[in-house]
Amino acid sequence: MAKTKVHVIPHSHWDREWYFTSSRSTIYLVKHLKEVIETLEAKDDYHFYLMDAQSSLIEDYLRYCPEDKIRLEKLITEKRLITGPWYTQTDQLVISQESIVRNLLYGTRIAREMGHSMAVGYVPDAFGQGGNMPQIYKEFGISKFLFWRGVADNRLKQTEFIWRGDDGTEMLAEQIPFGYYYGANIPENEAELKTYLDEQIGALEKKASTQNVYFPNGLDQAPVRKNLPELVAKFNEIDSTREYQIASPETFFADLEKDVTDLPVIAGELTEGKHSRLHKSIFSTRADLKQANNEIENFLSNVLEPVLSISYSLGNRYPHNELAEIWKLMFENAAHDSIGGCNSDTTNRDVKHRYKLASDLATNLLDLNMRLISEKIEQKQPFQFTVFNPLPYEKSGVIKMTAYIPEDNFTVEDAQGNTLLYTILEKTDLTEYVLNQHIDLNPSKPVYLPEKVFLATMLVNVNSLPALGYDTIYFNLEKETVAQEPTQSTATKIENEFYEIHLADNHSLTIHDKKAGRTYTDQMIFVENGDDGDSYNYSPPRKDLVISSKEAVVNSVESSVSSINQTLTISFTLNVPYNLEERANGEKNNEMTIKTVISLRKNEELIRFDVQVANHVLSHRLCVTFATEIASKFSTADQLFAPIKRPVRLPEMDVWEAEEWQEAPISIEAMQSFVSLHDESHGVAVMTEGVREYEIIGENYDTISLTLFRTFSHMGKTDLLYRPGRASGESIVATPDAQLLGEINATFALTLFESSFDEANIAKKAKEYLSNPPVYQMSDFLNGRLIYVYRDEEKTLDATYSLGLPTIDGAIISAVKKAEDSDAFITRFFNPYLQKEITIPEIFQGKERHLDESESNEEQATLKHAKVQTYLFKK
Repeated sequence: MAKTKVHVIPHSHWDREWYFTSSRSTIYLVKHLKEVIETLEAKDDYHFYLMDAQSSLIEDYLRYCPEDKIRLEKLITEKRLITGPWYTQTDQLVISQESIVRNLLYGTRIAREMGHSMAVGYVPDAFGQGGNMPQIYKEFGISKFLFWRGVADNRLKQTEFIWRGDDGTEMLAEQIPFGYYYGANIPENEAELKTYLDEQIGALEKKASTQNVYFPNGLDQAPVRKNLPELVAKFNEIDSTREYQIASPETFFADLEKDVTDLPVIAGELTEGKHSRLHKSIFSTRADLKQANNEIENFLSNVLEPVLSISYSLGNRYPHNELAEIWKLMFENAAHDSIGGCNSDTTNRDVKHRYKLASDLATNLLDLNMRLISEKIEQKQPFQFTVFNPLPYEKSGVIKMTAYIPEDNFTVEDAQGNTLLYTILEKTDLTEYVLNQHIDLNPSKPVYLPEKVFLATMLVNVNSLPALGYDTIYFNLEKETVAQEPTQSTATKIENEFYEIHLADNHSLTIHDKKAGRTYTDQMIFVENGDDGDSYNYSPPRKDLVISSKEAVVNSVESSVSSINQTLTISFTLNVPYNLEERANGEKNNEMTIKTVISLRKNEELIRFDVQVANHVLSHRLCVTFATEIASKFSTADQLFAPIKRPVRLPEMDVWEAEEWQEAPISIEAMQSFVSLHDESHGVAVMTEGVREYEIIGENYDTISLTLFRTFSHMGKTDLLYRPGRASGESIVATPDAQLLGEINATFALTLFESSFDEANIAKKAKEYLSNPPVYQMSDFLNGRLIYVYRDEEKTLDATYSLGLPTIDGAIISAVKKAEDSDAFITRFFNPYLQKEITIPEIFQGKERHLDESESNEEQATLKHAKVQTYLFKK
């Protein structure tokens, strides 16, 4: 009988931060990597060392020890020190699809520049695996997958299987069944060693379907075990039934691939928490940080990079290095556990600071590039604005913008002379401040200085913004118009071309779909309940008290009506418990005020919600629900480059306690931007700019519940209702910041449709919702310290412009950017439909690229379900 080959994989799982800060881990990383280098150089029989597949760790080390670059390059080139393909070990269900792609893009490029990027999707600790990851891995030349969390023995009886992604891509997968730390504690007493090997390796042999077993030797921040070669030699001496060798994931898979036959196939996302915890409700942990992440991710790929591409096409420099810094700040926060928020308060403050840095850099990079364009357009009016369209097709509709406006009456016109409807939502007098900042760089040039200057938030109804381009609009001070500030009243009803909404007696909304003649009741019900969980898991208290806005006291109702927008503002107060103790006793002695602004824009099928919550109580959760009356067995949400249908309830909920699952298999799920309940003829979809977490609830599973926030007291707690037993994380670490005391904001939208899901184009609506056209004001009176003084530039640009990149009708654009290694443009599209295939225009043929931007020889005539395709177009 052939011997079992035991692949001993020396490694260290290096969390960048957790209950400790990144400063601490980086200081220790320098010591650790120095020792790894010295050990590998000193011992030829120490064949491999896996540095957690994170290229960022190599960057961090070289920042302090640049003199070791050549030594590192040699070890990485020889495939002895293993790094890549990730920049940071990211959680896949919490962050955006483009963030995952860029993480792998930067991670593989850095590793290859150092000599070699591991061609294995190594994910030792992520809380679940995204269903489209096989396709993403393949696009980076990765065909093997090595992981721990996400598959239960209910459907996988062995460690080896074929993982089939949502698009059909397959890859060889190996589960590390007992965790990445399983072989860390090797006894060195020979009398204990044989028993240890028989027990530890024997358990792996029972799981394996071949003679190859994966034996990880390492744990969190594990020091290099310098005597491992001697220990492995000792293994072989005392255990003649097995062959032990120091290996890497790549050498392990090379041997495994020779022996596997007839492997089981597992399809889709891997989110089963029977043997290892998935922490599915971590999607709403630290809602403030999740919201910051989501807003910046959307801004980078939906707005900033398209505008930078427009700017580059007009002769301006493309800021690769600045973008790399922004993305890397986001990757640091996307790392497991940073993005989870399951950290100490001190660490989460570091995370928050990185979001601030990323946001500041991104918004100023956008500002500069809009300015570089706007200053070269002939100025026809003192109040002139360049409106950018980041979408690949013409766009009309109401946009939101901030502007410095005069006191005088004015009309708004576009470059074609069309008068545009607008409304002023709010304004603040800043005359003295703005005009005192003005600098006359050229005193010979006459400059219009308004008598009064207001900083205003406006809505403007624009027409046919050029695709991936811009239009110019002006304030015409010579043409007066009727007052454009909305009319205020105490009416409880608003409407537009599509919907009529009114406040019902039970404080919910009743929405009438005018086109369909269908009325939806019990919309926008806020539901508050206790959260006895921790930074990893939401868990209801054993004695809960559920309170809804139906019980609220209405403080005020105001409506605001203009020609292009109507809003209904509702403020109400809920009486809620202060803490879990009061909740268990049924006490409701504290007030929580919720102010909601519901908006209907002209000719828009979205109902927009802006919620402000005054949170002064502890350990609770707030959701908002929408009753659809569509009883369903599945929800549809967007995930990585595709929609996904998920069961609204898992049958494992009936057996999880008897089967001793690590946590309850709840159906609290993640999304990228939307979730929908629908049948073949109609449906409802909720879109979010904030927390990407939902659950389908109700007796008939016909109600969408969107999580707004949850709060808790500790990093880890023991014996939760949804997660029995030990604490996750550190139970002694209190997290008062996680109570989110103060004002909490949330924005989301609702749309109703009378068609199938595919015909409703929900993904397109969500993309537009998250891609507000940015605007730059070009007014000479602003020139000065307020915006950094600028000189006059030659007026070489037209008032309107389109980059002119081709698009694929029906597909969703995920990225438009300059290529990393050429002057060309990269565009990326995916199929957003459940069933429909998309015809790809002939102009795209031969321009296919992989996600890593390398050439692809696979010409595609159609974009099939769950497929993503990247293209390169020359400038």
